[in-house]
Amino acid sequence: MGHWLWPPLVLIGQGWQWIGEFWLPVYILTVILGTALAIEAIFKARTTQGAIAWSLGLIFLPPLVVPVYLLFGQRRFYGYVEARRKGDLEIQRIAQKLLSEMAQDFSLPGDAPAAVQLLEQLALMPFTRGNQVSLLINGEQIFERIFAAIDRAENYILVQFYIVRDDRLGNELLQRLAAKARQGVRVYFLFDAIGSFKLTRRYLRACREAGIAIEPFRTWRWRKRRRFQINFRNHRKVVVVDGRCAFVGGANLGDEYRHRHPRLKPWRDTHVQLEGPAVKGTQVSFLEDWYWATGEVPAMNWHPETMPNDQQVLVLPSGPADLLDSCQLMFLHAINSARERIWIVSPYFVPDESISNALKLAALRGVEVRLMLPGITDNRLVQLSSFAALMDMQYAGIQAFQYQRGFLHQKVVLVDNDRAYVGTANFDNRSFHLNFEITVMVRDWAFAQEVEAMLLDDFNGCRPLTVESLEKRSLIFLSLTKLARLFSPIQ
Repeated sequence: MGHWLWPPLVLIGQGWQWIGEFWLPVYILTVILGTALAIEAIFKARTTQGAIAWSLGLIFLPPLVVPVYLLFGQRRFYGYVEARRKGDLEIQRIAQKLLSEMAQDFSLPGDAPAAVQLLEQLALMPFTRGNQVSLLINGEQIFERIFAAIDRAENYILVQFYIVRDDRLGNELLQRLAAKARQGVRVYFLFDAIGSFKLTRRYLRACREAGIAIEPFRTWRWRKRRRFQINFRNHRKVVVVDGRCAFVGGANLGDEYRHRHPRLKPWRDTHVQLEGPAVKGTQVSFLEDWYWATGEVPAMNWHPETMPNDQQVLVLPSGPADLLDSCQLMFLHAINSARERIWIVSPYFVPDESISNALKLAALRGVEVRLMLPGITDNRLVQLSSFAALMDMQYAGIQAFQYQRGFLHQKVVLVDNDRAYVGTANFDNRSFHLNFEITVMVRDWAFAQEVEAMLLDDFNGCRPLTVESLEKRSLIFLSLTKLARLFSPIQ
């Protein structure tokens, strides 16, 4: 038996020796690289928690964490930054001309509150008057209005979604866009390459054969020296028709948004329809994204028109190419400026320390702070992180509720009696720092009352979510919430 076993054992021993000789240098290289990247993470991480999480992993588990950091650890989308600086001179010219016109004819009076001026600096666009804003509730109303506007298009249509599916709703949009393209209307269709990774080649081919210019928004380019950046997403949902009408909100293009998901239904979402000068802000956002994807600057209508409702609107695009963390700062400003109430509705609520402390301070100074979160979820890790965040706020008097009528996906904030925010951004690290988002802020008493009535109806479909009820759960559950919270800075 020894004679039979000896040759294989020798071969196995030699194999292990070869593996050791091969992997030892690789391991040493990952340790060196991990140490260097840990230093980078300390200097460049968005938060102290993120810096600690990344640096510990890079130092103590370099073979596992180094590849993850190279894919997901970047703070800023550098390729987009470079495109802004060097390539989009035509876009800069359009934006400057538009800003001049809007500031002269459509902006708020010079004695507007300092809070308005602050938000304008974040958006790099003025608050405008002369707008009409319509609140759209749930998929049926949202897509009924979008399809009706598309059917009226005469010159061009801009379409942008994070998720596009080859299903009934996706094909209904395709048929309408194809019909307009055959009439000579220019159609530009942008989708996120990762959010829509399941989109079929058949759908893309059908679009292109119909004359629709459809392109993916990718955050990587092989010919660039930058890293393979896949952690950034273009989470915007925008439709613009002829530069006169725009739609922004939480709904993507898929059957689930019209209540056809097998589990997550009914699907609760909110959009807004814009008419007036604010539409130009959505066009600038789309134009920058389209230029990044294609290198082209299509002709658009840049002549603002006023509407009789005269509502005040600011369109605030935000993303990882911004010099400031615009999305987070916008919500921090909303919380800090609240005097009577702030109601926050978000399907993914994982606030960082600054947002959490701002909410606590608001509640302690007597502001009514209400949070509406989903009862059923499509991301258990995020939900557990939300529970941990709520337990951290237990003594401040913040009220939390879980929506029970289906899946909550809307992103809405109501401040006092005159300000409402509707858009694509969630209250989490990804929306604050990693995603391209767009938010419409309306400063109008009548519109705020509409949002209040909508949210009061939603709160009637909620049950209270108390810290006491969470703390009564099992030790395993509580441990999982704390563990999920540890990962929240790098989610």
